[in-house]
This record gives sequence, C-alpha cells and structure tokens, in this order.
Amino acid sequence: MKTTILGYPRIGSQRELKKANEAYWAGKISQKELLKVGSHIRKENWLLQKNTGIDYMPSNDFSFYDQVLDTCLSVGCIPKRYNKLKHENQLDLYFAMARGIQNEDIDCTAMEMTKWFDTNYHYIVPEFEREQNFEFFSSKIIDEYKEALELGIKTKPVLIGPVTFLLLGKEKEAGFHKLSLLDKLLPVYFEIISRLTSLDVEYIQFDEPCLALDLNEQERLAIKSSYEKINTKFPNLKIFLANYFDCYGDNLDTVLQLPINTLHLDLVRCQLQLNDILESKNFNLTTKLSLGLVDGRNIWKNNFDDSLQTIELAVSKIGEENVWISTSCSLLHCPYDLDLETNETNLDPEIKQWLAFSKQKLQEIRTLKGLASSNYNEFQNEFKENKQAHANRKTSLLIHSTHVKSRVLALNDSYSQRKSTFKNRQTKQKSALNLPLFPTTTIGSFPQTKEVRSWRSKFKKGILSPSKYDSLIAKETKESIRFQEEIGIDVLVHGEFERNDMVEYFGERLNGFAFSSFGWVQSYGSRCVKPPILFGDVSRESAMTVKWSAYAQSLTDLPVKGMLTGPVTILQWSFVRNDQPRQITCNQIALAIRDEVVDLENNGIKIIQIDEPAIREGLPLRKEAWKTYLDWAVKAFRISASGVKDETQIHTHMCYSEFNDIINSIAAMDADVITIETSRSEMELLEAFVNFKYPNEIGPGVYDIHSPRVPSVQEIEHLLLKAKNVLPKEHIWVNPDCGLKTRNWPETKTALENMVKAAKQQRELVLEIV
Repeated sequence: MKTTILGYPRIGSQRELKKANEAYWAGKISQKELLKVGSHIRKENWLLQKNTGIDYMPSNDFSFYDQVLDTCLSVGCIPKRYNKLKHENQLDLYFAMARGIQNEDIDCTAMEMTKWFDTNYHYIVPEFEREQNFEFFSSKIIDEYKEALELGIKTKPVLIGPVTFLLLGKEKEAGFHKLSLLDKLLPVYFEIISRLTSLDVEYIQFDEPCLALDLNEQERLAIKSSYEKINTKFPNLKIFLANYFDCYGDNLDTVLQLPINTLHLDLVRCQLQLNDILESKNFNLTTKLSLGLVDGRNIWKNNFDDSLQTIELAVSKIGEENVWISTSCSLLHCPYDLDLETNETNLDPEIKQWLAFSKQKLQEIRTLKGLASSNYNEFQNEFKENKQAHANRKTSLLIHSTHVKSRVLALNDSYSQRKSTFKNRQTKQKSALNLPLFPTTTIGSFPQTKEVRSWRSKFKKGILSPSKYDSLIAKETKESIRFQEEIGIDVLVHGEFERNDMVEYFGERLNGFAFSSFGWVQSYGSRCVKPPILFGDVSRESAMTVKWSAYAQSLTDLPVKGMLTGPVTILQWSFVRNDQPRQITCNQIALAIRDEVVDLENNGIKIIQIDEPAIREGLPLRKEAWKTYLDWAVKAFRISASGVKDETQIHTHMCYSEFNDIINSIAAMDADVITIETSRSEMELLEAFVNFKYPNEIGPGVYDIHSPRVPSVQEIEHLLLKAKNVLPKEHIWVNPDCGLKTRNWPETKTALENMVKAAKQQRELVLEIV
C-alpha cells in the first residue's frame, strides 16, 4: 500500500510567497530574491511530506501565480500581444500575462481569469487562435523535478492533462474548435515527458479534472487518443491519472479503457464510484487505485472508521499492493498547519479538535495506511483520538440552536417575494433616487492602505482604544466620501475600511462561525483569503454594518450603498460544516442577512448591494444536479433581499463567471441592478444578458481592477459604446469590475476619474441627440 497527495499549498505557512511577489512587483526585491523564496517553500513542502512518510510526493504543484498559466508557458501558448516580452525575462512575461503591464515601452491587458471548476480559486484562461502554434518554452516542470532530486527525493511531477488544458481555454477568433489543436499540442507534451523520462522519472501525474464534467463523444475520444499516443511513445511510463471534484460519471467506460497505471478517485465528492469501478467489467484488476479519502477542500478531520471500511473493500478486490491512499484533490484549497493555532489564537479548543489542516492531513494519510496494514497497533492512540473527536462533535452544545432551526422550518414563499414586479419598483426607485443616465458607482471597497490595516491590527491587539480606532475609520470614510463627491460619482460607498474580508467580516459577527489566525488559502496570484469555519447554526445578534453605512450617509446628500455579502457566497467561501445539507445552512445565513437588510433600510439606506460572486461557483459540475442547487441558491438570495419596500433598490454583484447557462436563474434572483465583470473579456460576458433580454438594470464592468493598469477615458468609452449598442441606455450603470481593496490610491483615483469622465461624455452624447 502506498501514499500520495495530488498537490500541496504553495503560499508558505506565513504567506511568504504573497509577500515576496508583491515586493517584487513593487520593485522592492530582486528576481533572485523572489526565486529564493519559491525554492525555500518547495523544499520545506517536500521535506515535510518525506518526513511524514508520504511515498509519492508531487512536484510542479508549486506556482508563482497559477498552475494553468504555468502550463501556458510550458507549451508556449503565449498571446501575440506579449511578443515584445517573449524573448526577454521569462518571469516578467509570466506576470505580465497574469496582471497586465503598462510602461513607456508596452501596454498590454492581462489574460482573462475565471474560477477553477467549483472552487474559489481563480485560474488564468488560455487563449487560442485558429493557427495556434505550441512549443516547449518553459522548463519549470523539469527544473523542479531536478531540484527535488538534489534533496534525494524522487517526485511525481504534476502536469495538467492536454485535454483539460484545451477545454479550460477560450477560442479568441471564430471558425475553429479548441480541441482541433490537440495534434499540435501533444508533441510538446511528448517533449516534456521525454525530458522527464531521461531523468528516470517513474510516475507523471496527469490532472484531467475535465473528466468530472459532462463530456461529449468528441471530448472523450480526445482523452482516449491522447493517452494511447502517450503510452505508445512512452510504454514504460507509469501514468497517474487524476480526476477530482466529482465522479467520472458517463466518462467512466472511456477512462477504464485507458492505458494507465494508477487511477485517482475523489471519494469525498463521490463515495459510490469505487463500487462502480470495482464492479465494472472494463476494470483491469491490475490497475492501481488511488483512494482520495482525505478531504482536500475542507478542514474537518477524516473519519477513520469510514475510510478504513473503504480501504478494506478496495484491498479485498484488488490487493493491498494496488491500493494507494491520498487526498481527494490538491491541498491547494486547505490552510497549511493547525499547529500554528496556539493558545494565543482565538480558535476554541473544542472546535480545534474537529479540524485538520494540510500538515495534519498528511498525518491522517500516514495513519490510515498504518491502521490498514500490519502496523495497526502503532496507531491505536490516533484512532482513539479520532473516534473521540467525532463523538464530541455530534453532541456539542456549540453547534445546535433550537431557535435557528425553528426559524428555518417556518420559511414559506412570502419570505422570497418582493412586494411588486421589477417594472413597478423601477418607477418608484427612479423617482426616489433621481439618478442620471449611466449612473456611476463602485463595487464597494476602496484601497486598504498599510495604515488602515495597521489600525485594524492594533485595535484587535488592544493597542488602539475603540474610540481612537473609530475616529481613524471615520476620518478615512469621510475622506472617501468627499473624494467621490469631488470627482462626480453618483452612488457612493463608504469604502469598507473597517472590514478585513468580505466573508470573514460577517462571519465574525454571526453565531456559528469560528476563525483561525493562520488559515490562509490562495484565491488567485498573491490574493489570499482566510475562510471562516462555519461549524454551527447561524444567527445574527445585532446589526453588523449599519453603523458605518449610516455614518457615511450622514455626510452626503447623495445615496450611499449599504454593502453586504450574500448567503450563497458566505456559504461557498467558508469551510462549511459537513453534518447537515448545505441548503439548510444557506437558509440560516439568508435569514441573518435579511435582518441586516431591513435594519439598513430602517436607518435611511436607500440602495443595498448584496454581493453574490459565488453563485456560479457553487454550481454542480454535472448538469443533472443544477436545478436542485439553483432553486435553493436563488431562493436563499431572495430571502435575504425581499424584506424591503419597493423604493429600496437592491443590487448584486458577480465576477469571473460564465453566465450563459444559468441566465434564467440570475434573472430569477430579481435584483434591481446587477454589476458584473466584463472588461477582460471585452464585454463578451454581456452577451448572455443581451441574448436573454435581461429585464433589470445592469452594470457591465468597464475596467479591470485585478491589473495595475489605469484605463484611459477612450478605453472605457469603447466598452460603454459596446454596452450601449446592445442594452437599453436607461438600464446601464457604469462601474469597475470588482472592489478596489487591493489597489493603491493613485491608480484608483485616476481610473475612477477617467470612468466618470467617460460616463459623462456618453450622457452628453445622448442629451445632444435628444
């Protein structure tokens, strides 16, 4: 029996990579210093896995920004707009593709970014042309394999499979299908494999998570063809084929006929697939099975009793020598180390006993192997502790609230219905708000400077008194209101200077949530989040946002938006309890947000934004499960939004999502205004709303806040004209793609000034025509 994992976190236990990347981008450290940080993280990860007893450790799971972008460079899939950089510094080219670049010599937009399947991780979207060529360009996967060898560690290099790579990308011109590029791409994969096999590599892990999707026959044939060709060219290579996030489903028969050595199963997301495989007439009993039993996406302890039953079943059918024990997916989605949560942190010891972060999950794999083998007696203490933790969780008084459960049971259709139709609400809102054509606004947050972050840190540590902290936040809020008034923004925001993260902030104010101090995970690039631990029934004891929203509104006659995070997003971006259906937990959150919405309205806030960027992310990977999810997700949003008068305008925001296939459900949310990310795609994402004839108002983002580039007035006007050509002018809002928290003030001010100028010019053009 062997042990493995599919990947390990790469940001560093203290977010060393985030800090180094940002220092490099700011010109504060050299490239050599940045590379040294990356090397240190890789070595620490490998040595930890080796010392824990993991048999097959991954390499090339590290990335300075994103693993799909790494693959783009590996196979030379580099958009032509970066040609000036292609033969210069490869790392700077890499970051330019991820973030865009703007200097005296070159001005290039970033590549698109979207969600990695149904996670909150964002990947860079490959771009393909009809005459696309590929070439071996970056030796990263080879270099990191050699680096591990120098430590005496023979790794299992990880490579995104060729079909998944193509399916993740986007055709940038009409007239071809991206899979038609497979024959051009495979020779580069052969080159990579050849270089690795010359170094005596034993296994290569090919990640093909597209196998969790509803593939058509053409796509299945592409999978079959790819691995048959790889096997023909490299008959001695042991292929470890990894799918995760769901079952193989209808793709199983194709997969079982592939010439592979080891097949990985995500048994957290799909427990029943092991039986399907073992009972299939197409399953080769000599194929090794990697059992993904330890949850790579959540932080709850593995249930050893349940996992051992699964291992015993597999061993009884194919023998111990053909069974591997693994994580369900890469541990990229989990925090580093629970041991960092010492007595000085805020994590309740009772809750901590139920948890396992990445380092602890390595130990769980090792323990499961021991318990399933002749070393059973050595691991009896760990087994007893595991049983006790699970028993304690079932009976803990921290988890259950009779009041919350009763309130959810009392929900009926009236909770999810606004008083009037959108058309009637729109008339009342136009009268109440008196906004111009193309009203301008932002998505909510303004830059959080080092000073702002230091105030919050000092306040939490007790260094700043509550009154001093409030006075500093009030000053920053007032300055942001005056800035917005000065440049002519129509609907203001208070700036969210008191908030750490859009989910963490609310979790800290709701019952049922706990927080780690070091539970960081990567969202994209250098952006790290610390998801709340949603362990129990959720309720709100008092107002969470009214104080600062009401204060900001008192400073101006212009409307100030109340800013909230929606129930589905709070659910999706938390580590959610796994002891009850997610739908029930989501309804508990929805009721808490509803209470906050009503309080904001009662305190004079006329526009309330309930952000739901994770609606699309939560969509099951297989279409057969979509309706069930969308029904309860949309209903949860409507529960949160429907307690207000017609005159109160409800906004929502979504970013980095494909909307075509769920546009009916987005319309069913019935938000008065939706703002979406569209600038990186040059308004392509707007097509879904246009084709559907989306009835409500919409703010297609006119500049990309994830890039340091400052868009010109002409660029923004160009995008606004695209929107004007397809949407009723009375329905168009003008706003950035997303919140501005991660940007700096100089670029933010210039970009927003340009945005307002562009909106005013379009407004004047309409008035001239009239």
